[in-house]
Amino acid sequence: MSRRLRRIAASVAAALCAIALPAFAAPARADNPIVQTIYTADPAPLVHNGRVYLYTGHDEDNSTYFTMKEWRVYSSADMVNWTDHGSPMSLATFSWASADAWAGQVINRNGRFYWYVPVKNRATGRMAIGVGVSSSPTGPFTDAIGRPLVENGEIDPTVFIDDGGQAYLYWGNPNLWYVRLNTDMISYSGSATRIPLTTAGFGTRTGNTARPTLYEEGPWVYKRNGLYYNVFAARCCSEFIGYSTAPGPTGPWTYRGTVMPTQGSSFTNHAGIVDFNGGSYFFYHNGALPGGGGYTRSVAVEKFTYNADGTIPTMSMTTAGAPQNGTLNPYVRQEAETIAWSSGAETEPSSEGTMNVGYLENGDYVKVKGVAFGGGAGSFTARVASGANGGRIEVRTGSPSGALAGTCTVPGTGGWQAWTSVSCATTGLTGTQDLYLRFTGGAGYLFNVNWWQFTPRTTSTPTVNAHD
Repeated sequence: MSRRLRRIAASVAAALCAIALPAFAAPARADNPIVQTIYTADPAPLVHNGRVYLYTGHDEDNSTYFTMKEWRVYSSADMVNWTDHGSPMSLATFSWASADAWAGQVINRNGRFYWYVPVKNRATGRMAIGVGVSSSPTGPFTDAIGRPLVENGEIDPTVFIDDGGQAYLYWGNPNLWYVRLNTDMISYSGSATRIPLTTAGFGTRTGNTARPTLYEEGPWVYKRNGLYYNVFAARCCSEFIGYSTAPGPTGPWTYRGTVMPTQGSSFTNHAGIVDFNGGSYFFYHNGALPGGGGYTRSVAVEKFTYNADGTIPTMSMTTAGAPQNGTLNPYVRQEAETIAWSSGAETEPSSEGTMNVGYLENGDYVKVKGVAFGGGAGSFTARVASGANGGRIEVRTGSPSGALAGTCTVPGTGGWQAWTSVSCATTGLTGTQDLYLRFTGGAGYLFNVNWWQFTPRTTSTPTVNAHD
């Protein structure tokens, strides 16, 4: 969201939260929504090489419709500290698309990543499914075929590969369709098949003869222990998340109940489920950020455990989010855009590659959760740039106003992408603690941060505030 709106909304939200929502009044304990720098929607998680990659849509600020022009990707090794990888694919990726970068999903096959997304076809004015492809989970993605893969005016593709290697693509609103993808993942055999939306398969909706079942949109299909799951947005509006199961990838489906009831300030919801490092995780979206709502949504996550019979428990939205699965190593380079929670910070592409944290003003901060300092950190180094007069990075623990472990002075560097490194001594950083980098200085924007790293106190400590 824009800085001006964030500042206004944050002041209002702080007053309300102090009265009614103590979890939001204590951001040190609130890690949902996952991303606070922009509005995100329609989560699609993918587990790859020890990380969860989270693909999302991007709701534009001040939206009064689903105004979406690009997709974003984030990743995490511990389910709480998420690295912003920017926008590896947008409407401009598809020369034939005119609007509506809506909900999609990424899958990996044979070392390539395929991103199935719905966009509006400029030539027909209808929604169609396009395919982006990349050799990296973070992109960049290119148009795999230069045209729609399939087009019938419906949306929300989900994809999975069955145990025997057969891939399936499902999508649809108001119907539910599938095709059998070929091994190249960019073509299919046969024609699109419509799955019967029976009340036995997808629940009974009352008061809507045009849509007798609960199925609305946003299917998420996967297989677990020989059982096929279809988790979907149900009964608009406002939507809840329901699910069905089947003995095979195309049915017959049996409706199983509610995963997440209608709640939150968004009238839509969209689910994604993965298993990671021994846990099961349910991703969804809501309107919980300041200024949030049905067209300005934010992605969140909950950890859950399947019931013994394979059914999914009913979950509620929380501000706590998932527990940390591991710790973060401060003695290797960490991207500044790796964030558990932030206030005021935004991200942008860096001239040195990846992204950087920027647009920082006095009092803004970034939280990194569960940092394993071990025997102790002796110094802190950050890569910084400032087109103004710079400022200070306060290294704190526990909260934005917690114990001060060190302060690095950031000079003006002559440009917002003119990078230098600053270092300062630190004390009191032992064990595993939540780290807060608080940015202070004068009025206006202060500086950008690209990455940071600590040095153990057993090694030589660099000169305080040395610059290169």
